[in-house]
Amino acid sequence: MFAIIECYGKQYKIQEGDTILVDLFEAPKDNKVVFDKVLLLGQDDKITVGKPTVKNASVSAEYLSMEKGKKLEVFKMKRRKSCHFQKGHRQKYSAVKIVKILTGTSSN
Repeated sequence: MFAIIECYGKQYKIQEGDTILVDLFEAPKDNKVVFDKVLLLGQDDKITVGKPTVKNASVSAEYLSMEKGKKLEVFKMKRRKSCHFQKGHRQKYSAVKIVKILTGTSSN
């Protein structure tokens, strides 16, 4: 079984047991997270598409930790002017482990 969920404006294809990195959010006290915007559910040969979301479907997950992505460097230079600058950026993510995909009926 797999699902496509929307989380903070991005879409992720997930299965039970997967660990995904989503945009940083504050850690809940009990480390339980529920994603209720399920856009698509796939079970064996049956696919349920939501309009826009699948009714009564949700994904329960467990918050693991905060992680940092790889460092991106920006370097700009104008030739023959001694004008250049360098900046770096490192995006922060929340690691989430998918525990259970709860199915529902599709909305018409």
